[in-house]
Amino acid sequence: MSDADTQRSTYVESTVIMTTVRVIVPFVFTFGLFVMFHGAESAGGGFQGGAIVASCILMLAFAFGIEPTRGWLSDGFMRALIAGGAGTFALIGIAAVLTGGAFLDYAALGFGKSGVKYGIELVELGIGAVVSGVIVALFLSLAAGFDASGFDDVDAVEGGDEV
Repeated sequence: MSDADTQRSTYVESTVIMTTVRVIVPFVFTFGLFVMFHGAESAGGGFQGGAIVASCILMLAFAFGIEPTRGWLSDGFMRALIAGGAGTFALIGIAAVLTGGAFLDYAALGFGKSGVKYGIELVELGIGAVVSGVIVALFLSLAAGFDASGFDDVDAVEGGDEV
């Protein structure tokens, strides 16, 4: 068994942690969505809510293992989440410009006062999707580690050889 395999097999199941995470995650996720959508009217917003939603995924990964979490969160899904969030933000902003207003001028969209509220909430949702997607994708990438074989040039420089 190699040193890398030993490091990767350090996951130990804990019934207490798994049960606690099962109970807590739905509430934390709901709170994250609340913070995301409530940012249109008071403190909070997409960034804060996205970070809270991402913490749910990280709790699941710590409780049930990183590899199983990576198994149900494919790279394609994470990319689609990030791109969808950025696309939502851009679409609302550009739609306002096309209707004669400034970028993210919700009133220019012509939906009245409730349209402004829903426009802000959609932007907050888009930002939250980007933030949570980036945090989770970075976590899963860092947890995967890296292969040191790509650092042959570094070894040559440290040994005094020229590259």
